[in-house]
Amino acid sequence: MQRQGAQLSDLRAIGFALAGFTFWVLADTSIKLVGQSGLPAYEMVAFLGLFMAMFLAMYALWRHQMHTLRPHRLNRQVARACLDMGNNVCVVIALRHLTLTLFYILVFMAPMVIALLSSVFLREGLAWKRVTAIGVGFAGVVIAVHPWSSIREGDWIGFGACMVCVACFSVNMVWSRVLTRTESPESLAFFSGLVTAAVGLALMMMHAKPLTIRLTAGLFAMGLFCALGTLCFYIAVKHTSAANVSQYHYTQLVTGTLVSYLVWHNKPGLYVLMGGSLILGSGLYIAMAAREIVPLTEGN
Repeated sequence: MQRQGAQLSDLRAIGFALAGFTFWVLADTSIKLVGQSGLPAYEMVAFLGLFMAMFLAMYALWRHQMHTLRPHRLNRQVARACLDMGNNVCVVIALRHLTLTLFYILVFMAPMVIALLSSVFLREGLAWKRVTAIGVGFAGVVIAVHPWSSIREGDWIGFGACMVCVACFSVNMVWSRVLTRTESPESLAFFSGLVTAAVGLALMMMHAKPLTIRLTAGLFAMGLFCALGTLCFYIAVKHTSAANVSQYHYTQLVTGTLVSYLVWHNKPGLYVLMGGSLILGSGLYIAMAAREIVPLTEGN
């Protein structure tokens, strides 16, 4: 009975992970569309955080669970929210310089970094085969970027922004695995929105670009999809290992490539396909190996 309950918990976590990463693809698509208008990055993330916090507050109010938004450790919540804010700013910058497909291939370094961080800080096992798979995945990233070629699907500003995204997202994901023991997923997501909105709105006091109805609708969609994705993500990491959830990040390659083709008619090049194949194979192996991970315990 206990084993069946654990399997049900894992399946539920997988479902939330898949939903969360799909919502994030839709949020990233909205970000790329709005970003083409030239709206400052800090103004975009300000409204992203504001709408995200509003949606989560409305959700908690509708369920009569406003207490779930209350933080237990405010200082840690704010520090973790700053990682989210840094990730969001760099996502906006990266999507202005990269195709959606290449963006996802580059940020797929995150599951590899998460696996390494989880083995150190969460005591989740990391066998030599998984280390090899991580190495293959990094090789795939190099091939996808193909720095030796003059023909690329992005520039170094986009590549650099993606590296910061990976760093912020990976630390955030592993830390969230610990914080969800005392903090609710709703509270984590809500404070991410509040901190992002506060910093962005403060910068807007110095300079802000006027909004049109179309831009406002795009910002609204960004906040809605990001709120749904973030909430699903935190629920997922509360019911299974951080490394296990991270592997479903790879589903974004399929949905992202499809959206990129349908909206911008972008077709991935040979190097991107080769690198993406290595990354996908590496991720699938790590996902299967994640079943043997020793979970985080109260004593860790």
